[in-house]
Amino acid sequence: MLILLSILIGIVAGLRAMTAPAAVAWGAYLGWFDISQSSLSFMGSIWAVAIFTVLAIIELITDQLPSTPSRKVPMQFGARIAAGALSGATIAATEGMVVVGLLAGVVGAVIGTFGGAAGRGYLANRFGRDLPAALIEDAVAIALALLAATAVS
Repeated sequence: MLILLSILIGIVAGLRAMTAPAAVAWGAYLGWFDISQSSLSFMGSIWAVAIFTVLAIIELITDQLPSTPSRKVPMQFGARIAAGALSGATIAATEGMVVVGLLAGVVGAVIGTFGGAAGRGYLANRFGRDLPAALIEDAVAIALALLAATAVS
């Protein structure tokens, strides 16, 4: 189950890079799952919660701007892979499976990056503009992040 949740949080990172680590940081901070004995225990700190939450909010705002680069350019893609790896590893750290979670998070991030781009492109074409598609993608990313973070234990 932790591997599937790590893939799921990786998919979230592919949709919205900072939403995934923000969700797992909140989950650990609120005690939804215990990572206190792992090398990733810092993810449960108030600092991690604050930093990732601010970054997630900024990302949700800047994603709506027309000047925002594609999620598939190397810098954006790399950030999504790193966020997926960190988030997946954090979820799997509850059972000491950090490396497995890291790899699952990377796989999920790749799926989420390409799947999210295709889905958003399809919706934008159907709506005739990007904003409704972007807002739907935001909602899906947040819902999946909450699902993954609350299902760990």
